[in-house]
Amino acid sequence: MRHGVMAALIAALLAAAPALAQEPVKVGVLVTLSGPGAVLGQQVRDGIKLALQLRGNKLGGRPAELVVVDDELKPDVAASRAKRLIESDKVDFVIGPIFSNILGAIFRPVTEGGAILISPNAGSSVYAGAKCSPNFFVTSYENTQIHAVLGEVAQRKGYKRAFLMAPNYQAGKDAMAGFKSRFKGTILAEDYVPLTQIDFQADLARIADAKPDVIFTFMPGGLGVALVKQFHQSGLAEHIPFLSAFTVDESTLPAEKDAALGLYGAMTWAPDMDNAANKTFVGGYLAAYHAVPGSYAMQGYDAAQLIDSALRQTGGSTADHAKLRAALHAADFASPRGKFRFNTNGYPIQDFYLVKAAKRAEGLYETEIVEKVFSDWGDEFAKDCPLK
Repeated sequence: MRHGVMAALIAALLAAAPALAQEPVKVGVLVTLSGPGAVLGQQVRDGIKLALQLRGNKLGGRPAELVVVDDELKPDVAASRAKRLIESDKVDFVIGPIFSNILGAIFRPVTEGGAILISPNAGSSVYAGAKCSPNFFVTSYENTQIHAVLGEVAQRKGYKRAFLMAPNYQAGKDAMAGFKSRFKGTILAEDYVPLTQIDFQADLARIADAKPDVIFTFMPGGLGVALVKQFHQSGLAEHIPFLSAFTVDESTLPAEKDAALGLYGAMTWAPDMDNAANKTFVGGYLAAYHAVPGSYAMQGYDAAQLIDSALRQTGGSTADHAKLRAALHAADFASPRGKFRFNTNGYPIQDFYLVKAAKRAEGLYETEIVEKVFSDWGDEFAKDCPLK
Protein backbone atom coordinates (compact mmCIF):
# COMPACT_ATOMS: atom_id res chain seq x y z
CA MET A 1 0.00 0.00 0.00
CA ARG A 2 2.75 2.39 0.97
CA HIS A 3 4.55 1.64 -2.31
CA GLY A 4 1.39 2.48 -4.20
CA VAL A 5 0.96 5.81 -2.38
CA MET A 6 4.64 6.68 -2.95
CA ALA A 7 4.39 5.81 -6.64
CA ALA A 8 1.31 7.96 -6.99
CA LEU A 9 3.03 10.85 -5.21
CA ILE A 10 6.10 10.61 -7.46
CA ALA A 11 3.87 10.48 -10.54
CA ALA A 12 2.03 13.58 -9.37
CA LEU A 13 5.26 15.47 -8.78
CA LEU A 14 6.61 14.50 -12.19
CA ALA A 15 3.38 15.59 -13.81
CA ALA A 16 3.54 18.92 -12.00
CA ALA A 17 7.16 19.64 -12.91
CA PRO A 18 6.53 20.67 -16.54
CA ALA A 19 3.69 22.93 -15.42
CA LEU A 20 5.95 24.62 -12.87
CA ALA A 21 8.64 25.07 -15.48
CA GLN A 22 6.13 26.85 -17.71
CA GLU A 23 5.13 29.43 -15.10
CA PRO A 24 6.13 32.81 -16.55
CA VAL A 25 9.03 34.78 -15.19
CA LYS A 26 7.53 38.17 -14.39
CA VAL A 27 9.47 41.31 -15.23
CA GLY A 28 8.32 44.76 -14.23
CA VAL A 29 9.38 47.60 -16.54
CA LEU A 30 9.18 50.91 -14.72
CA VAL A 31 10.24 53.77 -16.99
CA THR A 32 9.12 57.25 -18.01
CA LEU A 33 6.46 56.92 -20.73
CA SER A 34 4.84 60.37 -20.62
CA GLY A 35 6.08 63.94 -20.82
CA PRO A 36 9.35 65.17 -22.39
CA GLY A 37 11.29 62.07 -21.25
CA ALA A 38 8.84 59.59 -22.76
CA VAL A 39 10.98 58.81 -25.82
CA LEU A 40 13.73 57.52 -23.54
CA GLY A 41 11.43 55.13 -21.69
CA GLN A 42 9.91 53.98 -24.96
CA GLN A 43 13.36 53.04 -26.27
CA VAL A 44 14.13 51.00 -23.15
CA ARG A 45 10.77 49.24 -23.37
CA ASP A 46 11.22 48.52 -27.08
CA GLY A 47 14.76 47.22 -26.54
CA ILE A 48 13.46 44.79 -23.93
CA LYS A 49 10.64 43.68 -26.21
CA LEU A 50 13.09 43.06 -29.05
CA ALA A 51 15.27 40.86 -26.85
CA LEU A 52 12.20 38.81 -25.92
CA GLN A 53 11.00 38.63 -29.52
CA LEU A 54 14.35 37.21 -30.61
CA ARG A 55 14.00 34.55 -27.87
CA GLY A 56 10.45 33.46 -28.65
CA ASN A 57 9.14 35.58 -25.75
CA LYS A 58 11.11 33.51 -23.28
CA LEU A 59 13.83 34.23 -20.73
CA GLY A 60 16.03 31.34 -19.69
CA GLY A 61 13.61 28.98 -21.39
CA ARG A 62 10.60 30.20 -19.38
CA PRO A 63 7.74 32.22 -20.82
CA ALA A 64 8.23 35.89 -19.99
CA GLU A 65 5.52 38.25 -18.81
CA LEU A 66 6.22 42.00 -18.91
CA VAL A 67 4.34 44.38 -16.64
CA VAL A 68 5.03 47.86 -18.05
CA VAL A 69 4.24 50.95 -15.95
CA ASP A 70 4.85 54.67 -16.36
CA ASP A 71 6.65 56.42 -13.49
CA GLU A 72 5.47 59.79 -14.93
CA LEU A 73 8.84 61.22 -13.84
CA LYS A 74 7.33 61.67 -10.37
CA PRO A 75 9.20 60.07 -7.43
CA ASP A 76 6.07 59.51 -5.34
CA VAL A 77 4.26 57.87 -8.25
CA ALA A 78 7.32 55.74 -9.01
CA ALA A 79 7.63 54.53 -5.41
CA SER A 80 3.96 53.58 -5.27
CA ARG A 81 4.07 51.71 -8.57
CA ALA A 82 7.29 49.94 -7.65
CA LYS A 83 5.64 48.64 -4.48
CA ARG A 84 2.66 47.48 -6.52
CA LEU A 85 4.95 45.60 -8.90
CA ILE A 86 6.50 43.79 -5.94
CA GLU A 87 3.48 43.23 -3.71
CA SER A 88 0.60 42.80 -6.18
CA ASP A 89 2.16 41.79 -9.49
CA LYS A 90 4.78 39.60 -7.75
CA VAL A 91 7.49 40.39 -10.30
CA ASP A 92 10.86 38.65 -10.08
CA PHE A 93 12.78 41.54 -11.64
CA VAL A 94 12.24 45.26 -12.14
CA ILE A 95 13.95 46.93 -15.10
CA GLY A 96 14.13 50.69 -14.64
CA PRO A 97 14.25 53.60 -14.33
CA ILE A 98 15.47 56.28 -16.76
CA PHE A 99 16.09 59.16 -14.35
CA SER A 100 18.23 59.13 -11.21
CA ASN A 101 15.70 60.94 -9.03
CA ILE A 102 13.30 58.08 -9.78
CA LEU A 103 16.01 55.54 -8.96
CA GLY A 104 16.30 57.15 -5.53
CA ALA A 105 12.56 56.66 -5.01
CA ILE A 106 12.37 53.00 -6.05
CA PHE A 107 15.75 51.68 -4.91
CA ARG A 108 14.78 50.48 -1.44
CA PRO A 109 11.21 49.35 -2.26
CA VAL A 110 12.59 47.01 -4.93
CA THR A 111 15.98 45.88 -3.56
CA GLU A 112 14.55 45.29 -0.09
CA GLY A 113 11.19 44.05 -1.32
CA GLY A 114 12.31 40.72 -2.73
CA ALA A 115 13.04 41.50 -6.38
CA ILE A 116 16.18 42.21 -8.40
CA LEU A 117 16.47 45.78 -9.71
CA ILE A 118 18.25 46.23 -13.04
CA SER A 119 18.76 49.81 -14.15
CA PRO A 120 18.91 50.21 -17.94
CA ASN A 121 19.95 53.85 -17.65
CA ALA A 122 20.06 55.61 -14.27
CA GLY A 123 23.47 54.91 -12.74
CA SER A 124 23.59 57.25 -9.78
CA SER A 125 26.92 57.45 -7.96
CA VAL A 126 24.90 57.20 -4.72
CA TYR A 127 24.46 53.42 -5.17
CA ALA A 128 27.87 52.68 -6.67
CA GLY A 129 29.80 53.04 -3.40
CA ALA A 130 28.97 52.45 0.25
CA LYS A 131 25.21 52.15 -0.48
CA CYS A 132 25.60 49.44 -3.14
CA SER A 133 23.21 46.49 -2.99
CA PRO A 134 23.60 42.84 -4.02
CA ASN A 135 20.11 43.13 -5.55
CA PHE A 136 21.04 46.02 -7.87
CA PHE A 137 22.66 45.76 -11.30
CA VAL A 138 23.27 48.45 -13.93
CA THR A 139 23.48 47.83 -17.69
CA SER A 140 24.46 51.41 -18.52
CA TYR A 141 27.33 53.04 -16.55
CA GLU A 142 27.95 55.08 -13.42
CA ASN A 143 26.54 58.54 -14.20
CA THR A 144 29.76 60.55 -13.95
CA GLN A 145 31.66 58.36 -16.43
CA ILE A 146 30.05 59.52 -19.68
CA HIS A 147 30.64 63.13 -18.67
CA ALA A 148 34.22 62.41 -17.62
CA VAL A 149 34.84 61.19 -21.18
CA LEU A 150 33.88 64.63 -22.47
CA GLY A 151 35.99 66.37 -19.83
CA GLU A 152 38.93 64.25 -20.98
CA VAL A 153 38.25 65.13 -24.63
CA ALA A 154 38.07 68.86 -23.77
CA GLN A 155 41.33 68.58 -21.86
CA ARG A 156 43.09 66.74 -24.69
CA LYS A 157 41.93 69.34 -27.22
CA GLY A 158 43.46 72.11 -25.13
CA TYR A 159 40.30 74.06 -24.32
CA LYS A 160 40.90 76.50 -21.45
CA ARG A 161 37.46 77.97 -20.60
CA ALA A 162 34.24 75.95 -20.37
CA PHE A 163 30.57 76.81 -19.85
CA LEU A 164 28.60 73.95 -18.22
CA MET A 165 24.85 73.41 -18.34
CA ALA A 166 22.68 70.58 -16.94
CA PRO A 167 19.24 69.90 -15.39
CA ASN A 168 18.91 70.50 -11.67
CA TYR A 169 18.68 66.92 -10.34
CA GLN A 170 21.08 64.19 -9.25
CA ALA A 171 22.15 63.12 -12.74
CA GLY A 172 22.78 66.75 -13.65
CA LYS A 173 25.02 67.15 -10.63
CA ASP A 174 26.81 63.91 -11.52
CA ALA A 175 27.29 65.30 -15.05
CA MET A 176 28.99 68.44 -13.79
CA ALA A 177 31.18 66.43 -11.40
CA GLY A 178 32.13 63.98 -14.12
CA PHE A 179 33.21 66.65 -16.59
CA LYS A 180 35.18 68.56 -13.96
CA SER A 181 36.97 65.41 -12.82
CA ARG A 182 38.92 65.40 -16.11
CA PHE A 183 38.86 69.02 -17.29
CA LYS A 184 41.52 71.17 -15.63
CA GLY A 185 40.70 74.52 -17.24
CA THR A 186 38.51 77.35 -15.97
CA ILE A 187 34.80 76.75 -15.41
CA LEU A 188 33.08 79.99 -16.40
CA ALA A 189 29.62 78.93 -15.20
CA GLU A 190 27.63 75.95 -13.95
CA ASP A 191 24.14 76.64 -15.23
CA TYR A 192 21.47 74.39 -13.66
CA VAL A 193 18.05 74.47 -15.34
CA PRO A 194 14.66 72.93 -14.45
CA LEU A 195 14.15 69.36 -15.67
CA THR A 196 11.15 70.56 -17.72
CA GLN A 197 12.78 73.57 -19.40
CA ILE A 198 12.30 74.03 -23.14
CA ASP A 199 13.28 77.72 -23.64
CA PHE A 200 17.06 78.23 -23.57
CA GLN A 201 17.27 81.74 -25.00
CA ALA A 202 18.44 83.30 -21.72
CA ASP A 203 21.03 80.55 -21.24
CA LEU A 204 22.35 80.98 -24.78
CA ALA A 205 22.63 84.72 -24.21
CA ARG A 206 24.78 84.05 -21.13
CA ILE A 207 26.95 81.70 -23.18
CA ALA A 208 27.40 84.35 -25.88
CA ASP A 209 28.45 86.90 -23.25
CA ALA A 210 30.86 84.46 -21.55
CA LYS A 211 32.65 83.55 -24.83
CA PRO A 212 33.82 80.07 -23.69
CA ASP A 213 36.24 77.87 -25.62
CA VAL A 214 33.79 74.98 -25.27
CA ILE A 215 30.27 74.22 -24.08
CA PHE A 216 29.56 71.07 -22.11
CA THR A 217 25.95 70.11 -21.55
CA PHE A 218 23.80 67.19 -20.44
CA MET A 219 20.23 67.63 -21.70
CA PRO A 220 18.31 64.37 -22.21
CA GLY A 221 15.14 63.89 -24.24
CA GLY A 222 12.98 66.91 -25.02
CA LEU A 223 15.41 69.25 -23.28
CA GLY A 224 18.12 68.24 -25.74
CA VAL A 225 15.88 68.73 -28.76
CA ALA A 226 14.96 72.25 -27.67
CA LEU A 227 18.53 73.21 -26.80
CA VAL A 228 20.10 71.92 -30.03
CA LYS A 229 17.55 73.64 -32.26
CA GLN A 230 17.93 76.92 -30.40
CA PHE A 231 21.73 76.61 -30.29
CA HIS A 232 21.78 76.09 -34.06
CA GLN A 233 19.44 79.04 -34.66
CA SER A 234 21.53 81.31 -32.43
CA GLY A 235 24.59 81.01 -34.66
CA LEU A 236 26.77 79.99 -31.72
CA ALA A 237 27.40 76.61 -33.36
CA GLU A 238 29.68 78.36 -35.86
CA HIS A 239 32.00 79.64 -33.13
CA ILE A 240 31.84 77.44 -30.01
CA PRO A 241 32.52 73.67 -29.86
CA PHE A 242 29.61 71.72 -28.35
CA LEU A 243 30.30 68.60 -26.28
CA SER A 244 27.26 66.89 -24.82
CA ALA A 245 25.96 63.78 -23.17
CA PHE A 246 22.52 62.42 -24.15
CA THR A 247 21.70 65.72 -25.86
CA VAL A 248 22.51 64.43 -29.34
CA ASP A 249 21.67 60.74 -29.68
CA GLU A 250 19.25 58.41 -31.39
CA SER A 251 16.42 59.45 -29.06
CA THR A 252 16.74 63.12 -30.02
CA LEU A 253 18.25 63.09 -33.52
CA PRO A 254 14.96 62.32 -35.33
CA ALA A 255 13.68 65.69 -34.05
CA GLU A 256 16.96 67.63 -34.16
CA LYS A 257 17.87 66.47 -37.69
CA ASP A 258 20.53 68.52 -39.47
CA ALA A 259 20.80 71.00 -36.57
CA ALA A 260 22.72 68.31 -34.68
CA LEU A 261 25.07 67.13 -37.42
CA GLY A 262 28.71 67.31 -36.39
CA LEU A 263 27.97 67.72 -32.67
CA TYR A 264 29.88 65.42 -30.34
CA GLY A 265 28.78 63.14 -27.54
CA ALA A 266 30.12 60.23 -25.52
CA MET A 267 28.86 56.69 -25.10
CA THR A 268 29.82 53.06 -24.57
CA TRP A 269 28.38 52.11 -27.96
CA ALA A 270 27.08 53.40 -31.28
CA PRO A 271 24.88 51.80 -33.96
CA ASP A 272 27.83 51.52 -36.38
CA MET A 273 29.89 49.25 -34.09
CA ASP A 274 31.15 46.29 -36.11
CA ASN A 275 30.34 43.09 -34.25
CA ALA A 276 27.83 40.29 -34.76
CA ALA A 277 25.78 41.00 -31.63
CA ASN A 278 25.36 44.64 -32.63
CA LYS A 279 24.33 43.78 -36.17
CA THR A 280 21.63 41.47 -34.80
CA PHE A 281 20.42 44.16 -32.41
CA VAL A 282 20.45 47.13 -34.80
CA GLY A 283 19.02 45.12 -37.67
CA GLY A 284 16.29 43.69 -35.48
CA TYR A 285 15.40 47.09 -34.05
CA LEU A 286 15.25 48.74 -37.48
CA ALA A 287 12.99 45.94 -38.73
CA ALA A 288 10.69 46.04 -35.71
CA TYR A 289 10.42 49.78 -35.11
CA HIS A 290 11.63 51.47 -38.33
CA ALA A 291 14.03 53.62 -36.33
CA VAL A 292 17.71 53.63 -35.39
CA PRO A 293 18.12 52.41 -31.80
CA GLY A 294 19.83 54.56 -29.20
CA SER A 295 21.80 53.69 -26.09
CA TYR A 296 18.58 53.51 -24.05
CA ALA A 297 17.26 50.76 -26.32
CA MET A 298 20.60 48.94 -26.28
CA GLN A 299 20.78 49.05 -22.48
CA GLY A 300 17.20 47.80 -22.15
CA TYR A 301 18.01 45.02 -24.61
CA ASP A 302 21.02 44.07 -22.50
CA ALA A 303 18.95 44.13 -19.30
CA ALA A 304 16.70 41.47 -20.83
CA GLN A 305 19.74 39.56 -22.12
CA LEU A 306 21.21 39.67 -18.62
CA ILE A 307 18.09 38.09 -17.12
CA ASP A 308 18.04 35.44 -19.85
CA SER A 309 21.71 34.57 -19.24
CA ALA A 310 21.18 34.25 -15.49
CA LEU A 311 18.09 32.07 -15.78
CA ARG A 312 19.89 29.78 -18.21
CA GLN A 313 22.49 29.22 -15.49
CA THR A 314 19.89 28.57 -12.76
CA GLY A 315 17.75 26.28 -14.90
CA GLY A 316 15.05 28.95 -15.01
CA SER A 317 14.73 29.16 -11.22
CA THR A 318 14.53 32.43 -9.28
CA ALA A 319 14.06 30.72 -5.91
CA ASP A 320 17.66 30.87 -4.66
CA HIS A 321 18.58 34.57 -4.71
CA ALA A 322 22.24 33.92 -3.91
CA LYS A 323 22.60 31.67 -6.96
CA LEU A 324 20.53 34.08 -9.05
CA ARG A 325 22.72 37.05 -8.08
CA ALA A 326 25.87 35.07 -8.87
CA ALA A 327 24.46 34.15 -12.27
CA LEU A 328 23.57 37.78 -12.98
CA HIS A 329 27.03 38.92 -11.93
CA ALA A 330 28.57 36.49 -14.43
CA ALA A 331 26.96 38.53 -17.27
CA ASP A 332 27.29 35.63 -19.71
CA PHE A 333 25.80 37.27 -22.81
CA ALA A 334 27.01 39.04 -25.97
CA SER A 335 26.41 42.77 -25.65
CA PRO A 336 26.09 44.93 -28.77
CA ARG A 337 28.74 47.20 -27.20
CA GLY A 338 31.31 44.39 -27.13
CA LYS A 339 33.21 43.84 -23.88
CA PHE A 340 30.96 43.93 -20.81
CA ARG A 341 31.50 42.69 -17.26
CA PHE A 342 30.38 43.73 -13.80
CA ASN A 343 32.49 45.36 -11.13
CA THR A 344 31.94 44.34 -7.49
CA ASN A 345 29.26 47.03 -7.12
CA GLY A 346 27.06 45.72 -9.95
CA TYR A 347 28.06 48.54 -12.31
CA PRO A 348 29.81 47.68 -15.62
CA ILE A 349 33.47 47.72 -16.57
CA GLN A 350 33.56 48.65 -20.27
CA ASP A 351 35.01 50.84 -23.02
CA PHE A 352 33.97 54.46 -23.64
CA TYR A 353 33.98 56.39 -26.92
CA LEU A 354 33.71 59.86 -28.42
CA VAL A 355 30.80 59.79 -30.89
CA LYS A 356 29.49 62.22 -33.49
CA ALA A 357 26.03 62.88 -34.96
CA ALA A 358 25.79 61.79 -38.60
CA LYS A 359 23.25 60.97 -41.31
CA ARG A 360 22.91 57.42 -42.63
CA ALA A 361 22.75 56.59 -46.34
CA GLU A 362 18.95 56.13 -46.25
CA GLY A 363 18.48 59.50 -44.53
CA LEU A 364 18.05 58.40 -40.91
CA TYR A 365 20.26 59.89 -38.21
CA GLU A 366 22.64 58.13 -35.84
CA THR A 367 25.77 58.59 -33.76
CA GLU A 368 28.99 57.07 -35.01
CA ILE A 369 32.24 56.14 -33.29
CA VAL A 370 35.02 58.74 -33.60
CA GLU A 371 37.59 57.29 -31.22
CA LYS A 372 37.99 55.20 -28.08
CA VAL A 373 38.72 57.38 -25.06
CA PHE A 374 38.87 54.85 -22.19
CA SER A 375 39.30 51.05 -22.16
CA ASP A 376 37.99 48.58 -19.54
CA TRP A 377 37.03 51.42 -17.25
CA GLY A 378 35.23 50.83 -13.95
CA ASP A 379 33.85 53.65 -11.84
CA GLU A 380 35.81 55.16 -8.96
CA PHE A 381 33.08 54.47 -6.38
CA ALA A 382 33.35 50.67 -6.52
CA LYS A 383 36.25 50.75 -4.04
CA ASP A 384 33.80 51.90 -1.34
CA CYS A 385 31.26 49.12 -2.02
CA PRO A 386 31.45 46.38 0.65
CA LEU A 387 30.36 43.67 -1.82
CA LYS A 388 33.04 41.27 -2.98
